[in-house]
Amino acid sequence: MIHSLPAVPPFYQGYLQLSEGLSLTAALHRSLEALNGKLEEKLTAIGNEVYAPGKWTVPVILQHLIDVERVMSYRAMSFARRETASLPGFDEDAYAANTLQSQRDINTLLEELKLVRVSNIYMFDSFDEEELSREGTANNVSLSVAALGYVIAGHQMHHLNIIEERYLPLAKGIISPF
Repeated sequence: MIHSLPAVPPFYQGYLQLSEGLSLTAALHRSLEALNGKLEEKLTAIGNEVYAPGKWTVPVILQHLIDVERVMSYRAMSFARRETASLPGFDEDAYAANTLQSQRDINTLLEELKLVRVSNIYMFDSFDEEELSREGTANNVSLSVAALGYVIAGHQMHHLNIIEERYLPLAKGIISPF
């Protein structure tokens, strides 16, 4: 299924642009592939280093990706099933502040993120064109099911780009980019 990028509010546009020219399925698969390779080694080398005071550590970022993907996929499923109620927003900073990520290693977080992504690939692949075009409201914003899939893929790529640009230089013994 190939989609032109759906309309989204301005704060989601950057995420969608990271999937420009890709079908939704291709965007989700590309973002899954980005979680493989030497990513674990590089993230482990970064550890809990941050590039500026108050920034999230790599484990917090990984938990954030998992949390956001679950929220967005719930919204997508709800809209595909014709939910008419407006779904609530969520405070990503509050979620991050209330995670037990410090008790989990990067490998476990990466594996969970991959499993969530694989599950969502199956979910989005199960939707037909009509379901992908259905819209609903979440956090007072109207979005289509397809838009939410692109947000999921682009959100992860956005954070991996930040890790590459700002966190990777902090890694001990790792020089090459992702």
